Amino acid sequence: MTIREMTIDDYEEVFALWQITSKRALSKADEKAKIESYLTRSEGMSKVAVIDGKIVGTVLASHDGRRGFIHHMAVLPDYRRNRIGHELAKNAIKAIKDQGIDKTHIFCYQNNTTGQSFWQDFGFKKREDIFVFSFNNEDVDNT
Repeated sequence: MTIREMTIDDYEEVFALWQITSKRALSKADEKAKIESYLTRSEGMSKVAVIDGKIVGTVLASHDGRRGFIHHMAVLPDYRRNRIGHELAKNAIKAIKDQGIDKTHIFCYQNNTTGQSFWQDFGFKKREDIFVFSFNNEDVDNT
């Protein structure tokens, strides 16, 4: 297995992977132009795992200057339980750390018990003291 930086040339294969693993979490933010911007702004932090020329896992990672964030961490079902996810997360976090960022966050759906177990086993601590609020920026003129 090889872990390397994700590029926009990987988009179609990665998006197909997300259709299998993360479909419910996909949005307009995952369109090719948006992902290209994300990869450019967060150069070197997002990774893909490749086996025999096939992308079998991916992680999007970035930071805001204060905290790191992991998005769309996914491994194809047939390749799980082989530490691919662990290596992807480790590589992404190291890339964030190399930018001088001390802490990384992951958002995980409440009903994603597999993901919650993975992140807790990795060493992430579940926060009970905050809520995430989201706002659709297209609605700003209606406020």
